[in-house]
Order: sequence, then structure tokens, then C-alpha cells
Amino acid sequence: MTGGELTLGAVLVRLEEREREISAQAEAAREKIAELTALLDGFDTAAEEIRITRKTLLELPDPPPSEPPAAKLPDHPAYQQIMAVFAAANAPLRARAVCEAMGLEIVPNTINNVRLKLKRLAERGILAETEHGLFTLPRPHPPSRTTGISSRVAL
Repeated sequence: MTGGELTLGAVLVRLEEREREISAQAEAAREKIAELTALLDGFDTAAEEIRITRKTLLELPDPPPSEPPAAKLPDHPAYQQIMAVFAAANAPLRARAVCEAMGLEIVPNTINNVRLKLKRLAERGILAETEHGLFTLPRPHPPSRTTGISSRVAL
């Protein structure tokens, strides 16, 4: 009887040990599940925030087209005189014609200085260079027609 009880006792001890091992493994699995559930909840929250952001951005009205700021005329009096010549002109002008209209001496140095000023005004959008060396006041652009289709940022 003693041998059978020991065997039964040994089996019970072994079962108890195995039960503790399984309980520890189950607890570790529950912790892992809780960790993964929290991670999954975070992903769901982030995805929902992105959906809300996209929806909000798509509902925003298109901004009105902005007009570029008016170009500033340099302060030097020569630029004022050049602009007065173009205001009175009814055709595009070359640097030599501008010099003549301003009453300047027609020499290469003067023509080159005026040409540089004309180029500077063209770079600023105050004048337009319609072809190489030929300058005029820019024509106003007609208002652009919108098609109602707007460009959206795709997320």
C-alpha cells in the first residue's frame, strides 16, 4: 500500500506541477493578448483619425486664386522716365528708341545702360520682352475660366 500511495502521491505532485506550468503559460498568453489588443486598438484609432482628416480636407472649399503681388518699380528716377516713355508709346520699343524718347545721348554705353534697365523691368514683370530686345507694357491677362474641377491632395 505504501508503494501505491507514493506512486499516487508522485502522480499528484506531477499533476500539480503541470497545472502550475499550464496556468503560467495561460497567464503569459493573456498578457500577450492584452498587449496585442492594445496595439490593435492603437492602429484602429490611427486609421480612424486618418479617415476623419481625409474627409475634413476633402470638404474644405478651394482657396480663391491668389493674384501675384504687384511688381515694385525701382526708386531710381530713370525707371520713372522709362515708364513714362512706355505709357506714351503705342508700340513695343527697343533700348535705342527709349533713349531717343528720353532725350539721352545715343551712344553705346547709354543704350546698354537703358537696355539693362529694360531687362530688369522685364524680369520683374513690369515690362514684357515680346522678342529679343523689344519691350512693351504687359497686356493684362483675361480672367481665367474655372471648370469646377478642383485638384485635391490624395492621402
